[in-house]
Amino acid sequence: MAAGNGPWMALALLTLLAGLQTPALSEVSVQPNFKQDQFLGRWFTKGLASNATWFQEKKAKLSMCKSVVTAAEDGALNLTVTYFRDTQCITWSLLLEPTGTPGHYRYNKPKWGGNHELLVRETDYDQYAMFITRSTNGPDEGLFMAMLYTRSQDPVAKKELNEKFRSFAHSQGFTDEDIVFLHKIGKCIDDQ
Repeated sequence: MAAGNGPWMALALLTLLAGLQTPALSEVSVQPNFKQDQFLGRWFTKGLASNATWFQEKKAKLSMCKSVVTAAEDGALNLTVTYFRDTQCITWSLLLEPTGTPGHYRYNKPKWGGNHELLVRETDYDQYAMFITRSTNGPDEGLFMAMLYTRSQDPVAKKELNEKFRSFAHSQGFTDEDIVFLHKIGKCIDDQ
């Protein structure tokens, strides 16, 4: 990530954002017939949406990161995120625990406090995935973010995917000012 983004990158995958009225958990759907095994592998964070003040201040400096999703025990997923910050590559990992609904996971990161959720709302597994993350209790209760992952840094259907994500973000209550499409910088996210 670009220099000075510090804590933002925790957001690149899973920090959650303030101020948005979110639907009750029971009202949020996940990808029908979600196939976890097809969701595994490498993804790139291509789009983010948030109306948090700090996000609005930093969104012009944000750049793409790489996430790798692998299977863990008992239906959980390991999520490893790599990004560029200052002059180095930063990597961190989370364990996404299943909730009993395919495509719906919980996670905890002591640095953030509270409990968080990730819900895969839509994916074709081969090109893109759109999901939301949010905090369900603790100091960040009610924080919310929408994300677009792509399998490629330069997706073939880039314009169509961007518009699909923009519509998705609008359906979650975000405005155009709340949405950013991230540029690639190559550092840390290209395979060696």
